[in-house]
Amino acid sequence: MQRSRSWGTQLRMLLVALATLGTSACASRAVIPQWDPAAFRQLDTLEFLTVGPQEGPHWSTVWLVVIDDQVYVRLGSRAADRMRQNATAPLIAVRIGGREYEHVRAEEATGMVERVAAAMREKYWTDLFVRYMPHPLTMRLAPDAHAGTP
Repeated sequence: MQRSRSWGTQLRMLLVALATLGTSACASRAVIPQWDPAAFRQLDTLEFLTVGPQEGPHWSTVWLVVIDDQVYVRLGSRAADRMRQNATAPLIAVRIGGREYEHVRAEEATGMVERVAAAMREKYWTDLFVRYMPHPLTMRLAPDAHAGTP
């Protein structure tokens, strides 16, 4: 009898599924009329659009935290790879608070890795499991000043 996946892989898949279910059950559906990090604080997830060289456009859903009136995301390996290969970098589109913002600057925030991880632990109970998965990229998201109001 051949095993199709290792025990570790199955456990990781289970943890991701639990985290997704936990986040989906708590997801807020508020409509926020403009980019407002203070209002985003109450939200659980956002979606961001990257454009890959082979894959094309792809929307990823991630948790968010707001620290010092700035929006931060912590990306797993797959989302980090998509962000690094994004053809529109450093700009992405973001869906959050019932709106889509086309011109959002995604900047690596290496100095905020620990603070973002701590904020994730505090905000999301499912981070108890997710924190043990690799998160190679922490990013700050903000409207692009050169593109006007997103």
